[in-house]
Order: sequence, then C-alpha cells, then structure tokens
Amino acid sequence: MTIVGEMSWFCCGSAWGPCGTTGHGACGTCNSGSRQHAWPNASQACLDITRPDLCGITGMSRRTCGFQHRTTNLCNGSSVVTSIADCGPRTRSFCGERSCCGANCGSHRIVDLTPSAYSVIASLSTGLRPARVTVP
Repeated sequence: MTIVGEMSWFCCGSAWGPCGTTGHGACGTCNSGSRQHAWPNASQACLDITRPDLCGITGMSRRTCGFQHRTTNLCNGSSVVTSIADCGPRTRSFCGERSCCGANCGSHRIVDLTPSAYSVIASLSTGLRPARVTVP
C-alpha cells in the first residue's frame, strides 16, 4: 500500500512542545511526545467520519491501533515510522487542499502525525507537507 497526499500534525495526550494536555485519542494511547499518528481508516466508525473516499482516495486499508506506517516527507525525503494512536484526519473536510514544494505535491490530508513525529521529518511551522505513506 502506498498513498500520496498531505501530512499534518495534531496534539494529543500529555503536554509536549506546542501542545497542552488533551485527550489520548481513539486508541487511548496517543501522546504528543510519542512517534504516533492518526489514520482515517482505523475503524468503521472512524471511516464514517473521515470519508477519504469522498476525495477520490482509494486503497486506504483498514489499519487499527498500534499498526505502523512509514510517512515520507516529499520535500526532503526524510521519513519516520509511527504507530496508529487515533482516528483522523477528517479527510473529507480537506478535499482539494494541496501543498507543494517544487514539483512535489500532495492533495487531501491522509495522515496526522503527533508533533514529536512530524518534527523528525519537517518543521512544525510548515503545518502541511506533501507526503507518501507506506507500510514499513
């Protein structure tokens, strides 16, 4: 499975970096200071909310809490392996959104990384980056 789109970051769990203390996500394990991510197809309930299919995204397999993905920043080639800890992003809310760096572009948010994970491969100040998500 390989999906190209946009990556973003979100806060969850214990305070870390720019995040205050928040809930621990759909899996109950999410922490901003851990290398984790939210996945739009973590469960049927999650998929019913995120609806990547409404943006034309296909092949986004059901992967549940703890499953690992590799996210690669298409701007610099850096990657990080993270585990699913939450449901998201709400892809359908960002249909058509596009971020680019040079000729490398991604459309539609496909993965949300915790700040700890995002900061390994991009500056938090960028907010969005084109990315590729694969199974390591």
